[in-house]
Amino acid sequence: MPMIRAGFLSSADRLELEACVRRQREDHGIARRANAILLLDDGKSCKEISDFLYLDDDTIRGWHKTFLRDGWDALAYDSWKGGQSRMTQAQEVALCAWLEARFCRSTVEIRAHLAAECSLHYSHSGCIKLLARLGFEYRKPKPLPRVASAEKQTAFIAAYERLMRELPADEAVYFAPSQRLQAIACRAMDAVHPEYQTKPAFGWVKIGTNPAVLSTAGRGRVNIHGAVTSKPSMHPLSSPQLLMGSAPCNC
Repeated sequence: MPMIRAGFLSSADRLELEACVRRQREDHGIARRANAILLLDDGKSCKEISDFLYLDDDTIRGWHKTFLRDGWDALAYDSWKGGQSRMTQAQEVALCAWLEARFCRSTVEIRAHLAAECSLHYSHSGCIKLLARLGFEYRKPKPLPRVASAEKQTAFIAAYERLMRELPADEAVYFAPSQRLQAIACRAMDAVHPEYQTKPAFGWVKIGTNPAVLSTAGRGRVNIHGAVTSKPSMHPLSSPQLLMGSAPCNC
């Protein structure tokens, strides 16, 4: 085989190929061809380049012949074509509707749904490509400031007043984690540790949509121990213990 002479590229051709190699978003196969042509122009042999790129030297010679005969445009054309989708159009429409009705935080849930409903088993990377093709992206919802609901406040006041009117004489109402306790049986209680800040998580959403989640005031963790009775004559229950290194909030 005759040696390929170095320096066969024009200045414009070399600049174009160097730009192709340096572009981070360039197709991998096209960038490898540009790299091989540049190395040939530098005087490297086909054997050396094939060792660098883990290819056979006939492939390098074929790229060189194509470049000399038809130019870089012919060599930069990728003739590979993707296969047909494994999902039918109806299945894709159903999947899009299913995704838009919920917030999936990972592909695990989506892949399980595809396996159960369509008998199709996708890998993690394959599922990501499918979602991108269907027009979904992985991002966080936008936090929105929370506004108190006047309707819910009115309903709570009405329920509270009705509860106090119907309360038996031997019972008391304590404001605690979802409990209505008799005063005589109230010996110990658990604590609550509310987080006051909503933290949006990443998930798969339709491109162009603006998902949002109601946020809360930016406040740190608070430990609340005990309960407060609605009767002024009764003492509130409280626990002076320290939990997680934070001072308790005696109610």
